[in-house]
Formats: sequence, structure tokens, C-alpha cells
Amino acid sequence: MADRFKGNAILLLTAIIWGTSFVAQSEGMKYVEPFTYNALRTIIGGIVLLPVIAGFSIFDKNKDEKKYSVKATFIGGIVCGAVLCVASSFQQFGIVYTTSGKSGFVTALYIVIVPFYQLILGRKPKKTIWFCVMMAVVGFYLLCIKDDFTVGIGDLLTLICAFGFALHIICIDRCLEKGANGLQMACIQFFTAGLIMLVCMFIFEHPQIDKILEAKYTILYTGIMSSGVAYTLQIIGQRYAEPTIATLLMSLESVFAALSGWLILGEVLSLRELFGCCLVFAAVVLSQIKLPARKNKKSI
Repeated sequence: MADRFKGNAILLLTAIIWGTSFVAQSEGMKYVEPFTYNALRTIIGGIVLLPVIAGFSIFDKNKDEKKYSVKATFIGGIVCGAVLCVASSFQQFGIVYTTSGKSGFVTALYIVIVPFYQLILGRKPKKTIWFCVMMAVVGFYLLCIKDDFTVGIGDLLTLICAFGFALHIICIDRCLEKGANGLQMACIQFFTAGLIMLVCMFIFEHPQIDKILEAKYTILYTGIMSSGVAYTLQIIGQRYAEPTIATLLMSLESVFAALSGWLILGEVLSLRELFGCCLVFAAVVLSQIKLPARKNKKSI
């Protein structure tokens, strides 16, 4: 019981860090452009994970019993890094045109989208997922669709990002099934994504040192805390928490994104948007709840 409580507390802290990172990302856009911001914070995340990997290799008591695939780890890191690059880029461009609170809830839709990818891969999702999808669609409509039936460019870009993060989860799952080392793969993916975005930064943007220095605190927070620290906490927390509870706790990042946007940036959602947020979050939560199997009635 103590270990489970510890795991849940660690994952709740992870959700808080991820949620508040939306505010940092939004603030960072006041100084630098999206590729510049993402390239720097992602590479910082990879650097932060290097000593973490070294520490795990030294202090992990079960390291001799675990046999990881070097090939799966390396290739998986590159593939996941490429997908992460696309997903995080759409998110960063989207947050320029929408609020951090709305971005958090729309991004959380990736949890509902994952079953669609599983269906394509031949894995039949549970029946309740379709109800969750309908609920999420209604929630997205209330949250993002305007009275003239148009959707804001920021919300649309963030929705595309949610599809990207859902694909990212599928890629990670497949790589781990093939024996990849999760922590090492994460480090490789951060450097892969960071280098790709670094190239895009020099091609499509005009990075300026003085502007980067003005955004340094937001970049460091998302790079160190969101990428390095939170990812490590996720791995530790999931060792003790039940998978369903772990996903539900981490999905709270959308709630903390809205709360931090309100407390720090003064972002205000209308009643319609708040109801949309509630529906999206409810869909995310219900999609992870396992209903008890129906028992066959014995004939008398």
C-alpha cells in the first residue's frame, strides 16, 4: 500500500510539471519562434537524461537480470524522436494561437485517439471507447468550434499534435515490446528530435541570442523539468502504480494546464469552453477505466 501511494504521488507530481509546462511554452513564444524553443528545450532534456541513465545503470539492483536490445533502443529512439519532433512542433505552433489551458485539454485527446491506431494495427479496442470518442468530439466542439462553425488555427494545430502524440505512444509501445531500454531510448529520441528541429530552426527561423536569453527560464523549465525530471519520475512512478491509475493521474496534466493558465496568465474560459473541457477530461478518464466482466447467469 505504501509503495502504491508513493507511485501515485510521484505520477501526480509528474502531471503537475507537465501541466505547468504549457504556461512556460506559451510565455516562451513571446521571445523566440517555435522551432528555436523546441530545439533548445528538447536537447536540454536529452542532456539532463544522461546522468540519470548513468545513475540507473549504477544503482539498479536488477540490471544484470534485464537484457535490452541495443538495436531496438537505437532505432526506436530515432523513430520516436522523429515522431516527437512532428507532434511537439505542431503543439508549439498551436500554442502561439490558443491558450495554454485549451492546448492542454486538446493535447490530452491523444489518449482517446490511441485506440484508433490500435484498431488499424489489428488490436480491437473495448466497446466503451466509441462512447468516449463521441464524448471527446462533443467536448472538442464546445471547446474549440466557434459559432460560425470554424475552428481556430491554434486549436486545429493542437488537434494534429494530439494525433502525433498518440502515434508516439504506439511507437514507444512497439519498441518496448521488442526489448528497447525505455530511458536510453528517451534520451536518443530527445537528441534526434532536437537535432531535426535545430536544422529547421536555422532554415525557417532567425534565432537571436538576446531573445533566447530572454526566454531562458521557460526553456530551462520545460527542458529540465518537463523532459528530464518528469520523464524520470514517470518511469519511477509507474513501477509502483497500477497501469490504469497511472494513465489517469498523468492525464491530469490537462487540468493543471488550465489551472496554471488561469493562476499565472489570467486566462479565462467561457462556460461553454469549461463544459467542453469537462467532457474531454471525462472522455479521457472513462477511456482508461476497465469495466468488470459480465458474468453469465447460471440457469436454474
